[in-house]
Amino acid sequence: MAISRKLVKPLSLLLLYMVLLAESPPHAEAAITCSTVVNSLIPCLSYVMNGGKVPPTCCKGIKSLYGAAKTTADRRSVCSCLKTAASSVSGINFKNAAALPGKCGVKNIPFKISPKADCSMVK
Repeated sequence: MAISRKLVKPLSLLLLYMVLLAESPPHAEAAITCSTVVNSLIPCLSYVMNGGKVPPTCCKGIKSLYGAAKTTADRRSVCSCLKTAASSVSGINFKNAAALPGKCGVKNIPFKISPKADCSMVK
């Protein structure tokens, strides 16, 4: 699978972010790590940046995260990781990002995927 030149820089930043997260302590009491969040959602990156068809592996990752985020701490951890990733990766189309859960059949995400998300309000 060839990677588009448009995706090389964002993927490089995302991989750097993953390395940094692996060295940072996890959020208090959250069972879901940022590495898990990023790894689950890497297949979504091309859709979030360019639109088009949502890859089935992207929906699989979204559904997996949604099912795994059982506690408030888990949901806040996912929110915080997505917020940081959204701020770190250039070229994200936030309308595409916001549409992803619905396109994958996941409803009631308790936060908006945005660099401005207030994760402390996630229940």
